[in-house]
Amino acid sequence: MNKRDIIIYRVITGLFSAHMLFTAVMYVFMHDMVKEMFESLGVSAAVIYPLAIAKVLGLIAIWTNKSKILKELAYLGFAIDFIMAIVTHVMAKDGGAVAAMIALVMLVVSYIYNRKLFGKVK
Repeated sequence: MNKRDIIIYRVITGLFSAHMLFTAVMYVFMHDMVKEMFESLGVSAAVIYPLAIAKVLGLIAIWTNKSKILKELAYLGFAIDFIMAIVTHVMAKDGGAVAAMIALVMLVVSYIYNRKLFGKVK
């Protein structure tokens, strides 16, 4: 393992994790504001709490390295979430797609370095 690759992976994955934890906490503690935002985008507010839980569980799967398949599924779930968020914000023309794009870039970089460091799923 290359030390530079480990540092890049940990920094990017750490920044990504901080962003996801921030949004999950916001979904729970600022529910009314998030509900208004989701409804203005045409998304049901019923997904707010499950999405917050899924984000936390996805981060646990990424950091623990207990199961490569769960880790891959977590990366996939985050990617789907961000792509859907980008599309929804672009369709709403509210300029909110930038945060999802940045998160998607961090996710892709984290995924690439994860594969470099920990190998592919067999």
